[in-house]
This record gives sequence, C-alpha cells and structure tokens, in this order.
Amino acid sequence: MTPAPTLRLTRLRLTDFRSYPSFEQRFEGRIVAIAGPNGVGKTNLLEAISLLGPGRGLRGARATEIGRRGGGEASRPWAAFGAFEGPDGPTEIGTGTIGDAADPTRRRYLVDGEPAKSQADLAGRAAAVWLTPQMDRLFQEGASGRRRFLDRLVWALDPGHAREVAAHDTAMAGRNRLLGEGRRDASWLAALEDAMARHGIAAIAARRSLAQRLNLLLAAGTATGAFPAARLDLVCPLAAALDETPALALEDRLRADLAASRARDAAAGGAAHGAHRTDMDLVHLPKGLEAALCSTGEQKALLVSVVLAHAALIGAARGFAPLLLLDEVAAHLDLARRQALYAALAQSPAQVFLTGTEADIFSPLQGVAEVFAATPEGLDPMPNYPVPQPA
Repeated sequence: MTPAPTLRLTRLRLTDFRSYPSFEQRFEGRIVAIAGPNGVGKTNLLEAISLLGPGRGLRGARATEIGRRGGGEASRPWAAFGAFEGPDGPTEIGTGTIGDAADPTRRRYLVDGEPAKSQADLAGRAAAVWLTPQMDRLFQEGASGRRRFLDRLVWALDPGHAREVAAHDTAMAGRNRLLGEGRRDASWLAALEDAMARHGIAAIAARRSLAQRLNLLLAAGTATGAFPAARLDLVCPLAAALDETPALALEDRLRADLAASRARDAAAGGAAHGAHRTDMDLVHLPKGLEAALCSTGEQKALLVSVVLAHAALIGAARGFAPLLLLDEVAAHLDLARRQALYAALAQSPAQVFLTGTEADIFSPLQGVAEVFAATPEGLDPMPNYPVPQPA
C-alpha cells in the first residue's frame, strides 16, 4: 500500500475546554510528545484534537460534558479550533457549543468558517485514530466495549455506519419497551423488527468488510513494523452467515427469528438476535493465541498493530494519513516494544501525538520529535528536545 500524504495539525486553540479556560499552541513536528504528571490535562488535549474530526472523540463524551466547570457550576459553552495543512492545502476546523444561542447544548462544526454540510464532509478534511489506557481493559470487559471499539474502526472509513447502528438500536429499544409493557401490537412489532433487520444486517456487513480489509494489512505486516501479525475475528453468527447467504435473505431470516422469539425476549428483557450481539477478538498469529489469553503487554502490542493498520486503511481511503493520538502508549510496553513503536512511528507518514508521565520515556525520539512539558496553563517546549528540522 502506497503511503498516504500527511495531514498536519499546525495550531490548536481551545476555549473553556475541560481544564483549560483558554489554550493556544502551534506545532511544528510530525511527531509531538507531551510529558507531564497525571491530571495536568494531557488527555484533554488529545481529546480536543480527536473532536476536530467526526464523532464524539476519544472519550465518547456528550457535548454538555466537555465544557469547563468550577465550583459546582454547569458545563460552560466551549470551543476547539484546529488549523491543518493537508494534501489540498490549509484547512481550518472548529467545533463546540459556543455561538448557538438557540441551543447552547448543541455541538456545531465549522470548516473554513462555514457550517459543515455533514459528518462525511468533515471526514474528508480531517481524521484521527487513537489508543488510550482505557482500551487496555478491552479483553477483560464485556462485549459492548469491544463492539464500540469495532464500530469506531468502521465509522472512520464509513461515516454512514453510525446511522445504521443508531437506527438498529432505536428500533430495538422500542421493541424492548413494547414487549416489556406486554403490548403485542403485531403490526407495530413487525415494523420495529423490520428496521432491526435492515439496519442490523447493514451494520454487520460493514463490520465484516472492515475486518476483511484490516486482516489483509495485519497479516502482511507492512503497516505494523515489528509489532505482531494479528487477526481480527468477528464473533457473530450473522456475520458468519454472510459468507454463504445474501444480505437480503439474511434480513428475512432475522425478521423471522425476531418474530418467533417475542415471548422469550419479553421474559429476558432483551433481543436474543441482532447486531447488538456482535463481539470481536484479536488473535496473536505468531503464537496462535486469542488476545484474552495473552499477557497485558502482548494485548497492548496487538492493539498497536490494529491502530497502525487502521491508520493505513484510512490513508488509502481518504487520500491522507490520519492523525495518530497515543495516550500513555508506552505503559505495558517493554523496552523492545517501545523501540519498535518509535521505529514504526518514524516510518509512518502520519502526524503523531504521544503523551507520557515522564519525559525520559521519549529520549529515543530526541532529534525526531517535538517534545513539550505539560502544565495546567499549557505546553512549554523542552530545551533538551530541539524542534526537528524538515527533511
């Protein structure tokens, strides 16, 4: 796969965002490392960058949860602005709740000063993928977390996927409510089950397509450097059925299964069939082990492989390499894997933002990365890490 051109964030400005009353910083490096103690606001900066693309960012927060608070007051209106350099020239993207007098809780997007027409329009200008410490628990927690992780991977390449998942979940919630209330209106239930089938199979097909495309890159190892070859498996009977059954026929089967299981689902309080049952696993191919059986460090290495391969897929699809946001990524990585990570990042066309609690962990990046010390007020350049000169 030919490396994609780079998207660069050159300036970030925040107003009443999380812990920052105001913040502004210019970035010159392709690799930007931010060191500082816990609680100083490093992750807040990565979250702000993630919100300059489509979606709810790396924390999945609602717009009303992001504004700065103080003294028990409600979340304030907030804004985040980024100036980018990309293959098509400079772009400015803004988002936040400031400036909407009619609904100060609604998040807006501006692209080059004009309202964004759609999430797809935004995705064509900026994209980011991330790895956070919360993902370290992905294989110890329930299927819902892994499904959200999978759906974020799909959404980055297919913005319409979010609508399919939301439509399925809305129909399912309506069906659960009717069944829970003992209301067996056959036509109403049939309409909701039709929506679950149509949107659910579309969502599952998109997940299956993403897994197939990602697995080709993961097996080849061209995007993941020295990190282990991996395979993403969907744990989903409906996804497996798509190997042999056309999607329309599978929709019909799911409608029939939902209609037949109404009594059982009413007693259980939820649907036994549907897109909400999808789970995923990663397999460490050199060892032939599922991620749940791997060590914590091996699980982290598998996730790094997935993030690097996913970034390469986005680069091929969008025409530019997305930003890589790696929060405390060195945690659980031994020295060899840390060196492998830095080598992979040095070869990647993507602009990378790394955080860590100690600056020493970034010492192998001296002369390669632009390194800052994080403070509650902002970022201070570290004198021992001069800004790398462009090649």
